[in-house]
Formats: sequence, structure tokens, C-alpha cells
Amino acid sequence: MPRLLLTSDLDSFAVTSLGCSVTLACGVRLQFPVGATATPVTIRYRLWLPEPRLVPLGPHDSLLSGVLELQPHGVAFQKDVGLWLLFVPPRARRCREVVVRTLSDNSWSDLETHLEEEAPKRLWAHCQVPHFSWFFVVSRPVSDACLVPPEGTLLCSSGHPGVKVTFPPGATEEPRHARMQVVRVGSRELPALLGEPEAAASPLLYLSQSGPPSFLRPVTVQLPLPPGVTGLSLDRSHLHLLYRAPPAATWDDITAQVALELTHLYARFQVTRFSWSVPPPSASSVPHPCPGLCTPLTPSLPRYWLWYTTKTCVGGLARKAWERLRLHHVSLIALQRRRDPEQVLLQCLPRNKVDSTLRRLLERYRGPEPSDTVEMFEGEKFFAAFERGINVDADRPDCVEGRVCFVFYSHLKNLKEVYVTTALDRRAQAVRGQVSFYRGEVPEEVPEEAEAARQKRGADAPWMATLPLKLPRLRGSKGPGQGAGLSLAPLNLGDAETGFLTQSNLLNVAGRLGPDWPAVALHLGLPYRELQRIRHEFRDDLDGQIRHMLFSWAERQAGQPGAVGLLVEALEQSDRRDVAEEVRAVLELGRRKYQEGIQRTSLAPGDLGPPGSSASQSPEPAQT
Repeated sequence: MPRLLLTSDLDSFAVTSLGCSVTLACGVRLQFPVGATATPVTIRYRLWLPEPRLVPLGPHDSLLSGVLELQPHGVAFQKDVGLWLLFVPPRARRCREVVVRTLSDNSWSDLETHLEEEAPKRLWAHCQVPHFSWFFVVSRPVSDACLVPPEGTLLCSSGHPGVKVTFPPGATEEPRHARMQVVRVGSRELPALLGEPEAAASPLLYLSQSGPPSFLRPVTVQLPLPPGVTGLSLDRSHLHLLYRAPPAATWDDITAQVALELTHLYARFQVTRFSWSVPPPSASSVPHPCPGLCTPLTPSLPRYWLWYTTKTCVGGLARKAWERLRLHHVSLIALQRRRDPEQVLLQCLPRNKVDSTLRRLLERYRGPEPSDTVEMFEGEKFFAAFERGINVDADRPDCVEGRVCFVFYSHLKNLKEVYVTTALDRRAQAVRGQVSFYRGEVPEEVPEEAEAARQKRGADAPWMATLPLKLPRLRGSKGPGQGAGLSLAPLNLGDAETGFLTQSNLLNVAGRLGPDWPAVALHLGLPYRELQRIRHEFRDDLDGQIRHMLFSWAERQAGQPGAVGLLVEALEQSDRRDVAEEVRAVLELGRRKYQEGIQRTSLAPGDLGPPGSSASQSPEPAQT
């Protein structure tokens, strides 16, 4: 079987009836068996940064990888293709499982997945795929399923002993599938929420089934009694069976509607249906992140929950407790590079990873203490706004009106580095500004600092945290125009019509290269002797080496056509496709703004579309 190893400058390959084993530059592996395709097929791939419309997650799911797109979509192989995806190991594995999620027939489904460990913290999710689409790895509560025949059967939870569903004979005429998920509830969550030390709750049970909504005979559901509660000593007036069916947002107390049978350890009740008949969401009503991608909402499953509390009205409290189960406790950090304070690192970290991350970063960065702990949902959007005279120093695809956009995923890095500038005079004194973090998407009007301060204690306030920043006074500035620092001569590569890079963009590229810069320099055509000179002149200063190499090359390219394309090609040849994609996104953003400017000044026909209106067929992968 042929073996292919793709470099970062290749995004496609051919497969014949002989099959092949392929390793992509991003580490993904594919294996096409002999006879998988009868005629030669060209396979293309693309990596997408995750964002909510492209990554549908259940209430208790966690994202563990980026999104892989394999084309052509929907092509049917004669034999299943093996797919191996690298993913971030989940921190909690008890009663959870890792699966590959994919889009099939306009709906998302989970594939049968096997885990393979190559080295510590290097795990693969392996599955067999009959077609190509979008794929990503998630961690979810363990799902147990069974086929319910007319003779009846028993469905048990593999992770929570005592959680069972009994289907009696005659419950269905035709075989149907049933599935359950069980979510463990922390022993401290409920007492803290209710202010009642004796309060307790059973595990949370999710149930679903295919076929008609009702069963022909009652189905028996068994839940363990809440911790510390036994059937011999409990007060029945304090026991509440709660039910929530989609799409309702409230929990209903159905204790009076069912006959609860209590044993020493368990509570049993009977139901004739798992959920009410609800029409499924229409795929056409869901916004598409890119053409041809239908993203139906992940179906919500009906839930059962057993509470023991002296409270009488528990529906609203149950909603708050359920939301708290899905929240992550995080801290926000903003650090400035020690040798380059204009470079700011922004990151959102789970609480248990803050100390270890700071120990690693504080060798190269300095800044204030992390923010107080805030709560965020998996996949929640938020943004960073620079205030008090500090602004973002470049156009970025993830930047709206100077606000840097984020999406929080608890197992991913949630990290961005930006360059900032100020219109204030740094020759006289340092500029003391700040960066604030707000929930949601960037609004048309970002709250003023004073108004945001007044909203800080509001329950629904968008403000989360504010951290101070300081741009130091420029040294050696004795008169106008004599500022040193990083204030370089104006420099543009390319032109406005085709897209150009400013010095801020080049600084951002320089900050991403790291020890790979010599390979990029050689592919840019710099002689090896010049590399040795730069290393000697800026010894013990890696950042200085990178900036000097990149800007000295850019100054020599001033006015030369094709300079930007040469830089992108050099990055790809140096296996830095990630930086090359960012450069392409910046260029496309500049071209779009240029065309919009032409339309506003009526210098172009009214029907002139944005540059490469084919972008509607080929969206920018970096716009996430």
C-alpha cells in the first residue's frame, strides 16, 4: 500500500483503487483500503478554528480538537476509510467518553471511536468513516444504548450502578433504539446553592428513543436516592422528582403525577413516553458558517432528576443548579512581553491551570495578577476591549472595531497575542491603560468605562474583568520625532487593491516565528552569511534576531511586486502554514475594506461585489 507524507504546502492528494496510507502535515492520519474507490479521487482537506456554529455541543460536552474538513463532501466509498485525529486529553475521564462527531445527512452524529495512545499526552481518536465531511473530537458523558425488541429488555448505565430502565414485553410492536446518559452531580453543588446542608440530588438522567413518542406499556425508570437519604428514613414531602422536556427551559415537579416506589436505596417510577412530541428544528433555519454546511441544533434529551430538600418550589432552583453543572470556573490574564511591552498576551484559563501556565510564561512576560474567578459556558463568546488610550495596532480577522473576539473551550488554549499602540505622547510619560473582558459578541456600542464600572455587580452584566496595562515612556526621546523603541519607519508590502501588510502585521508575524525564523529567512532568499551576522549582532535576543531579519528583508522589498506572495510561500515552505493562513486572512480583510471604500465613494459600479466574491464559495478559515 502506498504511503504518503504531506508537507504543509500541500492540501490535496490523489487516491486510486490501490488504496494508500496518508499522514497530513497537521498530524491527522488516513488509511484508504484497497478497493475503497474504483476510480481515482482527489482528496482535499482544510483545518478550521472552532466556533459555535461549526461545533455543535451538548449541554455537558467538551471540545478536544480543532475541526477537520475533508472533501469532496458526501462521496461514498466502497469500503470505510480509517481516520485518526489528534486531540487534547480530557482532564476528567470518570463516566465520560471520547467520540468523533461528524456531519451526515444534514445532522450531527457521533461515530464509534477507539482511543490509541502513542506517547504520554499524545492520544488519537480512531474511527471508520463511510463518507467525507467535517470531523472533530469531543468528550461527553458515557452514552449507553440498546435495541428494544417487542419481547422487552433492560437498559443499564455502565458508569452509574443503580440507574436502569426496564422495557416490559409488549412495550413496542417494532424494534426501536433507546439511549441514556447519566451526569454525576457534585455533593457540594446543591447545598451551596440552596443554603441547606441536608439538600442532596441524584445523578441527572437523560433519555431518548427512536420511533413513536409513546410506549404501548409503561416503562420503569430506576434512580438511586440522593446521597445520605435512605428509603426507610426519608420524609416523602421533601422528595421531588423533576422533569424537563425540550424545548422548555423550566423544570417541572412531577412528583404528584407519578407513583414513586421507594426501596432502601432506589426510587422507581413508570412513564409511557420519554418526551413530548416536538417537531425537530429545521436545518434551513440554522445559520450556516460556510456555504453548503447545514448545522441543525443538537437535539436536547428529556431529563429526570431526583431532589431531596425542604424547599417547596424547586423548579427555578433546579434550572440554576443545572446551569451551574455546565459552568467552568476560569480566570483571565493579560501579560506584556518583557522585551517588547507593545506585545500583549490575552488568555482565558480554567482555574486549575492558571498557576502552572503563569510559571511558564513569567520568564518572558510580566503583568498584573490574573482576574478573579468568573464562570463561563463551553463555547461561550467573549471579547477583549483595550481602553484608556490603548488600541489594537493592526487589522485582524478576529478583531471587530478594535475589540479582539474569543470563543471559550475549556480544553483548548483560548490564547491570542496582539500588538497595541497609543495616540498619546509616550515621549513625555508612560501610558497607563487597561484591557477589559466582556461577554457575548462585540455590540455596536461597547459600554463606556464608567457605565461598565456601574454594571460590574449586576447579575447579567457583560463585564467580567479589567486588568491594567502600561506602555513605558520611550527612552532616548529628547525632542519631537526622536522616539526610538519599536517605532519603525512606515512600511507597506503590497498595495491596497491586492492587500498589503503594515509594520504592525510584520511585528505580529515576527512574534509567531520563534526558532523557525532561520528556515523562513533562507526561503526568503537571505544568504546564510547574513543569518550568521544577525545571530552574532543580536546574540541572547531571539526576538531581536527575528525582527531584524524580517524588517531588513521587507525594506529591501519596498516597491517590488510579489513581495507578499514571496513571504507567504516562504512560511509554507518552512512548515509554518498557521502563520501563512493568518497573513492570507489579513490580506483578504484589507482587500475587502478597499473595495468597500471604493463603493462608498462611488468610484465603482454599484453591483461590484467584494474582492473575490467567490469567497462565498470559499470562506476564510481564519475568520472564527
